[in-house]
Amino acid sequence: MCAEKLRDTRVKICGLRDADTIRAMDGLAVDEIGLLFAKSKRQVSPSLAGELILEARKLRSPSGGAPRVVGVFVNGVLEELRELLKTAPLDVIQLHGEETPEICGAIRSELGIDVWKVFSVTGEEEAIASDGRRILLAGPARLERYRGTVDAVLIDTAGGGTGQAFDWSVIDSYVEAARAIGVPLYVAGGLHPDNVAELLEGYAPDGVDVSSGVESDGWKDTDKIRLFVERVKRT
Repeated sequence: MCAEKLRDTRVKICGLRDADTIRAMDGLAVDEIGLLFAKSKRQVSPSLAGELILEARKLRSPSGGAPRVVGVFVNGVLEELRELLKTAPLDVIQLHGEETPEICGAIRSELGIDVWKVFSVTGEEEAIASDGRRILLAGPARLERYRGTVDAVLIDTAGGGTGQAFDWSVIDSYVEAARAIGVPLYVAGGLHPDNVAELLEGYAPDGVDVSSGVESDGWKDTDKIRLFVERVKRT
C-alpha cells in the first residue's frame, strides 16, 4: 500500500519557548520551528534557545529529518549574531527589521548561515496600467534589491505578531517577485487551522508560518499544531 503523499507546502511553527511542546511535535510534518530573540512575550534567551535546539534536533518528520531551527531577530547585528550562534546554533536567521541587502548579505556570507528577510504588507502592492498590465509597486518590488543576499522571504501583516491577516489578494504578486529572485515565499499573519486551507486553495505560497494561531491562553497548543499541520499537508 502506497504511503499518502503530503502537500509540499512548508510549515513553520514560530514562537516556541518550552521543551515539552517541541517534544510533542515528534512525527509531525513540520519543516521549521521558530525561536524569537526580539522583544516579545515569546522571547527566549540564548541559553534556553540552545536547550530547545537540542530538543528540536531529536525530532523526526515523516520524511525522516528534523525541522530546521529559525531565529527571529529585529535589526540583527552581525557581531551579536556571531556571538549568539556559539550558544544557540541556529540553521536560519530571520530578519524582521530594517536590514538592508548589504546587511543581509554580510550576515549570510560571514556567518555561513541561511538568511530570510521579512516584508510587511503595506496595502499598496500593485496597480493596473492603462494598457491592462499589472505594475508591482513598493510592496513586491522591494524584493528585487535582495537578490543574491537572502535565501527566502516572508510576508506578514504590518507590525508583525499581530495575529491579524492582510489582504491575501496580493500574495500572487509576492510569489512572482520571490520567484524572480530565485527564493521561496512564506506567508504569515493571522493564520490558524480554520483558515489555512482556504489560503492554500486560493494561492500557492511555498510555505506558511504560524504562531498565535496555534495557541491557547498564550501558550502553544499541541492539538492546534497537529491540526494546522494536517490541514496544510493534506489540503
